[in-house]
Amino acid sequence: MSRTATTRTAPAPAAVGTGLVVAILLVAANLRATLTGVGTLLPDIEHSTGLAASWGGVLGTLPLLAFAVTSPFVGRVAHRFGPARVLVASLASLAAGTVVRSLPSTACLFAGTAVLSAAVAFGNVLLPSIIRQRVPPARIHAVSSLYVTVMGLVAAVSSGISVPLAGAVPGGWRTSLAWGLVVAVVALAVWLPRARGDRPAATAGTSPSPAPWRSWLAWQVSFFMGLQSLGFYTVVAWLPSILAHQGMSTTGAGWMLFFYQVVALAAALLLPLVTRGRQDQRWVAAAASVLVAGGFAVLLAAPGLPVLACVLLGLGGGVCLVLALTFQSQRATGPGEVAALAGMAQSVGYLVAAAGPLLLGILHDATGGWTASLLLLVALNAAMAGFGYGAGRDRLVGAAHAVEPRGPAVGTAERAGKAEKV
Repeated sequence: MSRTATTRTAPAPAAVGTGLVVAILLVAANLRATLTGVGTLLPDIEHSTGLAASWGGVLGTLPLLAFAVTSPFVGRVAHRFGPARVLVASLASLAAGTVVRSLPSTACLFAGTAVLSAAVAFGNVLLPSIIRQRVPPARIHAVSSLYVTVMGLVAAVSSGISVPLAGAVPGGWRTSLAWGLVVAVVALAVWLPRARGDRPAATAGTSPSPAPWRSWLAWQVSFFMGLQSLGFYTVVAWLPSILAHQGMSTTGAGWMLFFYQVVALAAALLLPLVTRGRQDQRWVAAAASVLVAGGFAVLLAAPGLPVLACVLLGLGGGVCLVLALTFQSQRATGPGEVAALAGMAQSVGYLVAAAGPLLLGILHDATGGWTASLLLLVALNAAMAGFGYGAGRDRLVGAAHAVEPRGPAVGTAERAGKAEKV
């Protein structure tokens, strides 16, 4: 059933305070801090625990599967207890899971990873909903860009310091895995007072917003989220191997991966300057997807130009990540609907992302090279351009009446008429 935005949406805030931005960025810092250091520590983990390489792969894939399984339930839980309260509980669970993962037990390694990954999934879904609820529509892009930048910076820092930290502290890699606990505790302390006035939507007698599975716009948002995630996790997992196969040294390949992440962060930070005040991002999303496809094409056709490939991959990937998260806030009619759309988009998205690196590895083993894998990535990112064009339209999932927007930074009520027929 379609519903107008005015029936479910609270008045948009007039401004966004510094304290709220800091609180949002602290949550963003926790969405990758406990995850990205695992890859660099994996050789030490396997050597210390005796895990086979296949189990090491499971450890790396477990967070993505946890995201996919957990995300659809976040909206209902937030509806019943309130998004800020649930966010506080997820931060506490993240801290607990981080501690459990560092205990001297292989079972705890996997159990703690599962717990903290589920907690991160809650944060992934809740943050777009909280941004939609508490940030003015004209500032959603800027705040989303900031939180993606912080998320990426912390992820890069975690990757960089994990191995040196493991060699410098008692407990080795186990202690190194626990450093993110500091970030989680700080975020928890900041959000505890903000949760006190959080009123659950269930107390108003409303029902939770269902996931918009019958909405084509929601599927476009979901597939765009999934394909950009697939591209990112594929680059992180396989770019050094691809460059090494083409003759680059292992050290050089590692620096290329670092360079790619720096370019992506710069693109994410600069995106609001390009899209300021605009609700329609069709061409930006399509163009960014084409850039990613071009980066993979350069890796395939011109292996002597890895810097150009990383520039294209980083520029397109950074923009696509911000847009994928922003669409989850902008394409729904209110905070409850944002949580439902984000749950669907991230469930579908991370299932796609989890399958991508595995599929490319299988293709590499079957063909003995990276040509087939890179051709597939070019095709998938060309398809992402189509999904991004659709997801970038100034439309709302389930909106009922058609009304033209009156300016570049119109609010949700004015945009409710950019209808989608479901």
